[in-house]
Amino acid sequence: MNDSGVVVAAGPHGATVVSLNTPHRRNSIRLATIESITTALDADPSASVVLRSQTNGMFCSGADLRIDDAERREVSDRLYGLYENIVTRPGVVVAVVDGPAVGGGAQLATAADLRIAGPNAAWKWAGPAHGLAVGAWVLPDLVGRGRALSLMLTQRWLPAAQAVEYGLADEVSESPDEAAGNVLKGLAALDRSAVARIKQISSMPELIVRLRAERDLNRQNFSGAVPARN
Repeated sequence: MNDSGVVVAAGPHGATVVSLNTPHRRNSIRLATIESITTALDADPSASVVLRSQTNGMFCSGADLRIDDAERREVSDRLYGLYENIVTRPGVVVAVVDGPAVGGGAQLATAADLRIAGPNAAWKWAGPAHGLAVGAWVLPDLVGRGRALSLMLTQRWLPAAQAVEYGLADEVSESPDEAAGNVLKGLAALDRSAVARIKQISSMPELIVRLRAERDLNRQNFSGAVPARN
């Protein structure tokens, strides 16, 4: 682990495992976090990657609210570059979510190609309270426009079982890391170039257009506002 709080290790079946590991700040994201994840993704773009938390019952609380406004603005913007990297890289990214995934953390998991939920998984697209549009680029494709609007505008929690019902998560497993290993075994048997073509075709062109539009609009309208805590 380095000061980014990201642990990168070799995983089963030729995969790379990227683990968030700052439990004292709920795996919140700083610039160094984005840089470390990006480096891991780019080391072998066609390799499968598992994105997870080192701590059970936790995924990612989004951008770190304790950093100053200038860094949070840059984190918010550069996260979109990370999402686009995940969507467009030829290798599959599997998110293992076993705990809260909030705001940028929810986006990070949603950008992944496959999502495996643990029993404690829950997503929350907490963007509008921070003056940001969050999830509008991807949620309508995954869960439908009506459900997407409900999740984004009410900022309600989406628990694991309901995430599967909505089509956001592929399964709920008591052992999500083990389930991810089974997925990786299947992926390892596939032709990498065919996998890359599937990803390329499924993301063109509307998804990337919407991703870039959400990034641009949030960049133009970033206020730095943090909701008052009750």
